[in-house]
Amino acid sequence: MNNWRDKYQNKIVTADQAVKNVKSGDRVVFGHACGEPEALVEALVNRGSELQDVEIVHMVAMGPGKYSQPEYAANFHHNGLFMGGPTRKALEEKRADYTPCFFSEIPRLFKDGILTVDVAFIQVTPPDEDGYCSYGISCDYTQSVAESAKIVLAQMNRNMPRTGGSRIHLDEIDFIVEQDGALIELQPPKIGDIEKAIGENVASLVQDGATLQLGIGAIPDAVLLFLNDKKDLGIHSEMFSDGVVALAEAGVVTNKRKKVHPGKFIATFLMGTRKLYDFVDNNPDVELYPVDYVNDPFIVGQNDNVVGINSALQVDLMGQVNAEMIGSRQFSGVGGQLDFVRGASRSKNGISIIALPSTASHGKISRISCELDRGAAVTTSRNDVQYIVTEYGIANLRGKNLRQRAAELIGIAHPDFRTQLFDEAKEKGIL
Repeated sequence: MNNWRDKYQNKIVTADQAVKNVKSGDRVVFGHACGEPEALVEALVNRGSELQDVEIVHMVAMGPGKYSQPEYAANFHHNGLFMGGPTRKALEEKRADYTPCFFSEIPRLFKDGILTVDVAFIQVTPPDEDGYCSYGISCDYTQSVAESAKIVLAQMNRNMPRTGGSRIHLDEIDFIVEQDGALIELQPPKIGDIEKAIGENVASLVQDGATLQLGIGAIPDAVLLFLNDKKDLGIHSEMFSDGVVALAEAGVVTNKRKKVHPGKFIATFLMGTRKLYDFVDNNPDVELYPVDYVNDPFIVGQNDNVVGINSALQVDLMGQVNAEMIGSRQFSGVGGQLDFVRGASRSKNGISIIALPSTASHGKISRISCELDRGAAVTTSRNDVQYIVTEYGIANLRGKNLRQRAAELIGIAHPDFRTQLFDEAKEKGIL
């Protein structure tokens, strides 16, 4: 079992040496979000002038994203599976592309060779006694990339928490860069009065014993503030953050009533601060698995009382949800929203919730609109949607006809826009 030790030393290189494996025209896939291997990415950018047309693929960009800056336009081209702050401008200025794909189906892109992987950049823990490294805080599509790549480069970081679930053996890694560094952290968002009101409304729909899926941002975090009186909640989510730690420490989240992996926190990646990373490190109750398992609606639906909590940018009066675009501008991506909307629908007594503030632009724009903005995509269809929640209330659209849906949604819109929405709905024959 310890034969791996004989090969280990021969695989150790510097970051600069490791990225010499990248050639012009290659497709390079980075580990995801806060698990991005920053030492490897920085070394690649530093030799950018030596390369041409290297395609860089990943989802949420949490690092600086220098490869997407104008000065590297001839060297690197970003292909985003989800757009983030560092990469949006590159997309708008045609130095990047966006590829739509449900989060749960992204591993297929790599495993089936739809997007062949020349070089994988991943970040892992040091090996255990049997030579296995943990994927730490990013398993999601990172595992499928590592299994599909022609060459696997791994930053081995002692600050990466060791999580249960999926792991990779050193035999599957071609080059190792031993470089410790602080992990990327996602600081808790600011939660204002509007988010608290939304959180309280959402929390009112959560029953004891529910299994939660939480998206990213202030609203899901605000929901957690109002769950302290609940009992035996569980977590089966594409990700979770610091707020879940507090509920676990308070005994609110126990995972006892889950049907799938009872007693375990199940996720596919993690984003948070060192508080979260310390909580999950060597915690036998935390397990991370690939996203094509965790987000599979048929797996999600095997738990009872699933509550999927996601956010949106805009909802029209038919119940169509846009969670990824501002007009024709790609702001984020589909992510795992529909995976869990459909998973919750398959769950016994499961519910899916789309929560959003009633307005945008400091109250100048209603997020509840008669129609979606021109050019905007539908993230969750009107056939899938169930609860829509704002700070003004809860609209249950399941089984409602179009007239009833419009009336329900106008009722939770900001009061300043209700008359306008009613008049527009009458003009279009909706009411």
